[in-house]
Amino acid sequence: QVQLVESGGGLVQAGGTLRLSCAASGTIVSIDTMGWHRQAPGKERELVAVITAGGNTRYADSVKGRFNISKGRAKNTVYLQMNGLQPEDTAVYYCNAPSQPTTYGRSYWGQGTQVTVSS
Repeated sequence: QVQLVESGGGLVQAGGTLRLSCAASGTIVSIDTMGWHRQAPGKERELVAVITAGGNTRYADSVKGRFNISKGRAKNTVYLQMNGLQPEDTAVYYCNAPSQPTTYGRSYWGQGTQVTVSS
């Protein structure tokens, strides 16, 4: 069973930075595509950023130029560097490995990490 564990959330002032980490365990296969989603109170979960095995990335328009997703040297790790944080970035951030051949067709989610940005 694949498990995703996030870390790095916290409370930061507007304009500050945070770096989220996610590590997947329970598989010997290198997961190709991993990403980050977030869910703010009263809102639907939304895609923040995704990265493929080839290093291709995609970002939500709201975070372009401020956030950077990258894969770690360790297998099945992914990071989200968040710069210029704003109160509207406050949300629970979830690591995700979407359904794909390297997850044998299953989608996996982490438990989430809270990011709170004060104004």
